[in-house]
Amino acid sequence: MCDPLRPPYGRIMFAKDRILLPHTAVWCGVLSLLAVLCFHFPEALTSQEFRPVYTSDFARGLLLVGLVTTFVAGTVAVLADQRRRLALTGLASATAAVLLGGTSVPLDKVEATPYSLGVDWFILSLFFSAIVFIPLERYLAHSPHPVLRGGWRTDICYFFLSHVLVQFILILVTASTTTVAAAIAVDPVKALVVGMPLWLQVLLAVFVADLAQAVLHRAYHRVKTLWRFHAVHHSSRDLDWLAGSRVHLAETVLTRSIVLLPLMVLGFSTAAVNAYVIIVGLQAVVAHANIGVRFGWLEYLVVLPRYHHWHHARHVDYWDRNYAIHLPVVDMLMGSFKLPRDGSWPEEYGVLRLETVPRGLVAQHLMPFRGDREYEEHVA
Repeated sequence: MCDPLRPPYGRIMFAKDRILLPHTAVWCGVLSLLAVLCFHFPEALTSQEFRPVYTSDFARGLLLVGLVTTFVAGTVAVLADQRRRLALTGLASATAAVLLGGTSVPLDKVEATPYSLGVDWFILSLFFSAIVFIPLERYLAHSPHPVLRGGWRTDICYFFLSHVLVQFILILVTASTTTVAAAIAVDPVKALVVGMPLWLQVLLAVFVADLAQAVLHRAYHRVKTLWRFHAVHHSSRDLDWLAGSRVHLAETVLTRSIVLLPLMVLGFSTAAVNAYVIIVGLQAVVAHANIGVRFGWLEYLVVLPRYHHWHHARHVDYWDRNYAIHLPVVDMLMGSFKLPRDGSWPEEYGVLRLETVPRGLVAQHLMPFRGDREYEEHVA
């Protein structure tokens, strides 16, 4: 029976979502403008490794969707007096995109370039991650909080940097691992791995990489110098699909190098490594997602949100637990597995001493190099 004193559900949701349309307009407008710039300057703004993944027709179709969404959401937001400044910014961005050619920008053959920014990777990753995980977290949230919760601006900056600088990160990682891998590789072992079917290589690569990652992850928590960098990642007070992006760039390079090294030493095929990269990218988002679904026995086979959320818990009993990002069996082997059987979730997230981690991307990147701060020995 409907409570006559309680506003209808739809009205409640509409009131809570008065920022949804203007933010949709501004983000779709800005992404559309960036996409048009990618068409104009593909050698400089698109990632050479990522270009073969999509076609120009697909990109033009997605750009059209972004422009239409911007004009519809922005116009409705302005008429409804919802954050007009944001809505107008989105409309202005989309208008600029159209004036610069919109979906009709000619695209000649893209020449290979030694260096480029991954703006295309940023656009596609943000767009598809948002349309998948924002609705999921809205209706299946463990801990309901606004889409634009505290710290979202910092996390979107991390998301932007890690995607736009993907090629430069890859260059650093490759340079740091190729020589070492060639020096210590054992040819008979490489031949054995290469001879495996692709599906088996992928499964083994996930296990080997997760084991390497978990050992390094434990070091991040136990070695004070490393913890200064890793504390940035644990400073998020709310976990969702975007929070996993908050990682110091130095940690990103070190982690990817350490994880890639055993894969190169053992001789996994390029296809297997690429498959692993896709898996780790997806699972890193899923593990941090604010999805409060119980997965039963699957939680003991694959790292899912509740498992990794306990790793981020602001709770002393979990400071040295759940380092794996793919397979809980890795933590079982390391003696660091811990997951409440009652299905409970953490009540609070973040480092124990909140004041040790400043706010903002720049301050957090400078934090590890400052000697005037006291750091706890571990994270809860």
